[in-house]
Amino acid sequence: MKTISLNNRPLISIITVVFNCEKYLEETIKSVINQTYDNIEYIIIDGGSSDGTLDIIKKYEDKITYWVSEKDGGIYDAMNKGIELSHGEWINFMNGGDIFFNKTVIEDVFLSNNFKNIDIVYGNHEVRYPHKKRIEIAKEMQNIWQGSCFSHQSAFISSKLHKINKYNTSERIIADFEFFYKAYKNKVLFQHVDIIVSSISSGGVSDIKRFDSIVGRWNIIEKDTKTNLFYIWLILKEMCKEKIKKVIGFYSKRK
Repeated sequence: MKTISLNNRPLISIITVVFNCEKYLEETIKSVINQTYDNIEYIIIDGGSSDGTLDIIKKYEDKITYWVSEKDGGIYDAMNKGIELSHGEWINFMNGGDIFFNKTVIEDVFLSNNFKNIDIVYGNHEVRYPHKKRIEIAKEMQNIWQGSCFSHQSAFISSKLHKINKYNTSERIIADFEFFYKAYKNKVLFQHVDIIVSSISSGGVSDIKRFDSIVGRWNIIEKDTKTNLFYIWLILKEMCKEKIKKVIGFYSKRK
């Protein structure tokens, strides 16, 4: 087992949660094991994949600290399992299909910054679309009532905080938002680093289930007239977008 620190370099636990992700997992694994930072614990939690995912894991087994493949209760149950198994001072989730932006990310975050008394460090991220890429700059935490201020792949969470505050497994798509929102409301200290930490694909569950995501966030946040009007506007905007898509689809079929 690795020590918690190595010449003042904290042990970073990178956790990959995966299920039937044969097509994308290898890129995720490479982005972790090729990091220039040399004090990483790498854990993979597989949900009992039936494709070639396990073959890819076994290919890199000597670079992985610990891995397991078994049925779980969904992505947040698997993430909680990873938290329990971790030994690092900081925890990051780089799930199947996600990658670090470059090989020096962890070194850039932790070798040039002092995070004493900080519980959550977060950076920027890249979003990969089918035909383009876009850099998303993390927002200020006071805006979290409007939605996620950063991608969870770009966050490093204090192990001490995460061990006692895990993800709500009754939430299917927004438990990460709930975790960060409650942390902010409980005065947990966040620090933004102006570094592009992760690169993620568009089309995640919260992207696909937009209405569920919006309503779920609305249910979690503290409500007042301002927040209620904001979320009503978001829902109306999504309804208009869906209507426009249907109209475009209808006329496209007629051509």
